[in-house]
Amino acid sequence: MNSNEIRQAFLDFFASKKHKTVSSAPMVIKDDPTLMFTNAGMNQFKDIFLGNTPIKYKRIANSQKCLRVSGKHNDLEEVGHDTYHHTMFEMLGNWSFGDYFKEDAINWAWELLTEVFKLPQDRLYASVFEGSADDKLGRDDEAAELWAKFLPAEQIINGNKKDNFWEMGDTGPCGPCSEIHVDLRSDEERKLVAGRDLVNKDHPQVIEIWNLVFMQYNRKADSSLEALPHQHVDTGMGFERLCMAMQGKTSNYDTDVFQPIIQTIAKMSAKEYGKNEEIDIALRVIADHIRTIAFAITDGQLPSNNKAGYVIRRILRRAVRYGYTFLGFKEPFMYRLIPVLIEVMGKHFPELIKQQNLIEKVVMEEENSFLRTLENGIRLLDQIIDKTKSEDYKVVSGKVAFELYDTYGFPLDLTELILKENDLVINRREFNEEMEAQKNRSRSATSVDTGDWIEILKDDVEEFVGYDYLTTDVRITRYRKISSKDKDQYQMVFNITPFYGESGGQIGDTGYIEANEEKISIIDTKKENGLIVHFAKELPKDPTVIFKAVVSESKRTLIANNHTATHLMHHALREILGEHVEQKGSLVNADHLRFDFSHFQKLTEEEIAKVEEIVNVKIRENISIEIKNNIPMAEAVNLGAMALFGEKYGDLVRVIRFNDSVELCGGTHVEATGQIGYFKITSESAIAAGVRRIEAITAVKAEQFINDKLNTLKEIERIFKSNQNLIKNITDLMNENSGLKKDLDGFVKDRLKIVKNDLKGNISVTNDVNIIAESIAVASAGDIKDIAFQLKGEVDNLVFISGADLDGKANITIMFSDNLVKEYDLNAGAIIREAAKEIKGGGGGQPFFASAGGKDPQGLEKAIEVAKKMVLHKIEA
Repeated sequence: MNSNEIRQAFLDFFASKKHKTVSSAPMVIKDDPTLMFTNAGMNQFKDIFLGNTPIKYKRIANSQKCLRVSGKHNDLEEVGHDTYHHTMFEMLGNWSFGDYFKEDAINWAWELLTEVFKLPQDRLYASVFEGSADDKLGRDDEAAELWAKFLPAEQIINGNKKDNFWEMGDTGPCGPCSEIHVDLRSDEERKLVAGRDLVNKDHPQVIEIWNLVFMQYNRKADSSLEALPHQHVDTGMGFERLCMAMQGKTSNYDTDVFQPIIQTIAKMSAKEYGKNEEIDIALRVIADHIRTIAFAITDGQLPSNNKAGYVIRRILRRAVRYGYTFLGFKEPFMYRLIPVLIEVMGKHFPELIKQQNLIEKVVMEEENSFLRTLENGIRLLDQIIDKTKSEDYKVVSGKVAFELYDTYGFPLDLTELILKENDLVINRREFNEEMEAQKNRSRSATSVDTGDWIEILKDDVEEFVGYDYLTTDVRITRYRKISSKDKDQYQMVFNITPFYGESGGQIGDTGYIEANEEKISIIDTKKENGLIVHFAKELPKDPTVIFKAVVSESKRTLIANNHTATHLMHHALREILGEHVEQKGSLVNADHLRFDFSHFQKLTEEEIAKVEEIVNVKIRENISIEIKNNIPMAEAVNLGAMALFGEKYGDLVRVIRFNDSVELCGGTHVEATGQIGYFKITSESAIAAGVRRIEAITAVKAEQFINDKLNTLKEIERIFKSNQNLIKNITDLMNENSGLKKDLDGFVKDRLKIVKNDLKGNISVTNDVNIIAESIAVASAGDIKDIAFQLKGEVDNLVFISGADLDGKANITIMFSDNLVKEYDLNAGAIIREAAKEIKGGGGGQPFFASAGGKDPQGLEKAIEVAKKMVLHKIEA
């Protein structure tokens, strides 16, 4: 079977077992503060496991895109170096939500592996949880007995808590698991060492292929376990590993999942796979990473310097670095791999095909940017190497290497490689200390201590009524305390709520709840794992009573104005620029709207004006909203609604329509467009290759914007004492100012020439060295530098030391002729650091030129004297 057939066979098998086949969730997570990326197939069902969302289908199967490069699951450094680790991978899974449990899960796993996929039974091993004294849990004898129907005792292995007890996180659903391992070694190797002795020993051919998780418990914040009300099954099988086993390979990278990509890279670089380990690693790294990058972009995550975007940028740069160092790529090359990736995976993931143009442009721009970084970093590293060698050292400071890594994005392994070529090493301890210090700063900045939910009232589903009501009576069903940066807050869940939880780019509502003359402010509302969570700085004295919940109406109205304007603008952009325009991100709050969209060039002033015109026409038409709730996805698409890649939609969706503007949206909107009042674009810019950003305002903010502009115009009219020919008057004034500036520049040059000639007249000579050392009267440090370099070109064997009072701030400048630096071992930077102490300042520079600033102009003469003495000491020695 090829990889596409293997994937389909898995899905077909579980469809025959009455499982609903669902699509992969986005790889980038948007509504779970504990995760940046989907790192397991169960992530999209987390709210079901937590009991926050009702069970719609009791049996589900899918192939989930996963990414493991951060947090507890971080495989990045192994990727490419071994045969089976990846950044992005597919997780084939089947789930039972309160339906079947261990027996069916194990029976079907065995049936699929041995009867459908026909893997040899004698090469399969099953592990079961051996128990844990800490958790007061015994061995999972039930799973062991079920496996004993299919496997001899020597192929059933006890596993410890690390390997055979699965947990979602520090808290939450968990339970014992049963791993299935496959031994892919040759018969000769198997005779020498039994496969059971290599299970979970990181042997590249004795690998875990499938994990059957039996969720039975909930881990509380105090680490204790309590039984879940329903038992669930969550399985995950590595698709790439399964392909390896099915296709008789000993490496994931030798399967048809990766080989077409690897061979394309090899051809591009004129290399051959399988001949050189360093080259092979580079080919594997790039083949792995291009998948991750492409899928992240289709899911709406562009490379950036923050959070998830930084992770994607780091992965891309790692691949470029391998190509640069080992394959000789000095120009962008990864973007050229997208067509072959589409050949391999486009059938199952059509988003790759639809967004091919965007992926290629983003990747190419990122490659160009990093190649420039590499060149700059290599130049800086060359300077570090020269300095280290000149001082007869063999070890480069770890702090310097960390600055290269942290400030310039220069990879540590490339730094070490270049240093090794120059017989130098890095102080790894210092580097690691700097890295740990940075991590600690990051951890302390983001550390949040979250307590257990305290349940007050049993409630199956939290109902949102905020589309129709801004006020309603509510009960608190659960609450918990969270602590961050020594500040405590409380999160509350209501049985019913009018507060909109932040999602889809729209910020959460604020307002208050009140009861018994006590009012508690709701400072934010967010969605988390299927819950609408309300934030407050304090908890009500009696959280069990009925509260009146009130949403801030004025803020909600402004948000609705901006959200509806975003829809109208999106439609206008597609009308003006073309159908390729698609939303890539948005932010809607009470003050403004921000909209990111796919487009490959800067909008012209005319295009911006036309978009504004179309939107404002729609506003004046006062179009009424049409809402269709809970309609099938297919019907929504037929109405013209666009599904955004990177968003997860249910079978039933909500459609918002204002005439031709039709969008899938769960946000809040105006009843009619006239409420928006006026729409104005305030900025348009690029945020990534092929992605533009528009910021705009409406209603009150737009009115303030126009009034501010008019007031500015009135002030200009007042200054000119006329409202006629303002543009001509301003142009004439600018021309006049330009002429005066030229005259002033000429005057300054003449003045500096006089100062320079006076200095040349005051030269003293020691051992044929021409010394100028005195204070001068100039306007800026730039003037001093200009005089210094002119004198250097006109006076041989020059020592120039000057001081100046620049508007109450002291300045010292030192300049040496290049031959004096070598002949007398002069160093302007070292001398000026000593002299600057006299002016209560500091500075530095190069051996031939340095400058310093200070607070005390009274010390200038002494500073000049100190510098001159240090120079004479060298010259007269």
